Amino acid sequence: MAFDDIEIPLRVGFGSRGGPNFSTEIIVIDSGYERRNQNWAQARRTYDARDAVRSAADAAALLNFFHARAGRARGFRLKDWSDYSSAADNISAPAFTDQTIATGDGATLLFQLIKNYSSGGVTLARPIAKPVAGSVMIGIDGAQQTTGWSIDTTTGLVTFATAPAAGQSITAGFTFDVPVRFDTDVLSLSAENYAAYQADVPIVEIRV
Repeated sequence: MAFDDIEIPLRVGFGSRGGPNFSTEIIVIDSGYERRNQNWAQARRTYDARDAVRSAADAAALLNFFHARAGRARGFRLKDWSDYSSAADNISAPAFTDQTIATGDGATLLFQLIKNYSSGGVTLARPIAKPVAGSVMIGIDGAQQTTGWSIDTTTGLVTFATAPAAGQSITAGFTFDVPVRFDTDVLSLSAENYAAYQADVPIVEIRV
């Protein structure tokens, strides 16, 4: 699937709303007990940017962006303003100690950026595939590493020049975007007057 490594215009992104969705099948048996089957290990996020289009300039930016993406055909980046940082509150400036992404084994050079969501003793590790260029920081055993590694901002893969030693904790801090596409091939824009617009802009996360 085609993916353009570009973020949807700032104001449109900031006005979007949405969040994570899981897929769970629930069967209620005769006794009233439930059988639940979790279909997805990872959430898939959906958004609606209808509240982001507030002016003719916003409408023009969205129209150009929609044409260039050919509707649903091409993916792009979206900044989820409720969750875009590795920091504990999801929005503060990142630190290199924010997320433990792996433990060294003395041989592995390649590691995926992840963000951990924990509650009640349960942790879900979310792969981060679209970190923001220039935002990634790496640490090993509590010491920041300013050299000796590189980051692929199109995949979220960290590559070390020398494998971290066995047992060493590898940490990371970063900001990131969500890989998404439009969930429609029809862009519906309406002008209420010369300065006010309405739009129907469904957006859905894609697996990359």
